[in-house]
Amino acid sequence: MSMSDMDELWYMIKGKALRISDGELFELASGGRSNYFFDMKPVSLDPKGANLIARCILDRITEYEDVNYIGGIESGSIPIVTAVCVVSLEEYRPLQGFYVRKEPKRRGTKNFIEGNLREGEKVIVLEDVITEGRSSIRAIEAIRNFGCEVVKVISVVDREAGARENLKAVGVDFESLFTKSDFGL
Repeated sequence: MSMSDMDELWYMIKGKALRISDGELFELASGGRSNYFFDMKPVSLDPKGANLIARCILDRITEYEDVNYIGGIESGSIPIVTAVCVVSLEEYRPLQGFYVRKEPKRRGTKNFIEGNLREGEKVIVLEDVITEGRSSIRAIEAIRNFGCEVVKVISVVDREAGARENLKAVGVDFESLFTKSDFGL
């Protein structure tokens, strides 16, 4: 009996990404502190993990036929966006990728958005782990200022700490592949 992509990804996240504190709390990008932490880079930078993430995300976006661009905020979303672009070429339809810098580049092009994005397009924003959604909201603002529409945010893991509500407040749908509850947290 074979496992589904979602089952395999869950086991990989549980084994390679989920860290439980043995005392000292983890500091989160949101500024909060927690006794658990999802370090997704060992999964998103693993060939099998990257492929599983990409296939699971592609399963969630098939209804968005008018979306040709996916992106996210640096740096956690970059390997995910790249994996989805690569897998989309063979298993879906070619999607173009981009990422939003936390601040504009200070030299060269001085871009805030890097990669492939054209004004007037609809996009989906990808995240590795989302807490309150503040990074996604910064990316959404930059993408909107560029002249594009964000139709959805998809995260691999939702820490269930307000992101859904905060994204809804800025008019963007949200879903995640997994929640912290899926891991018994």
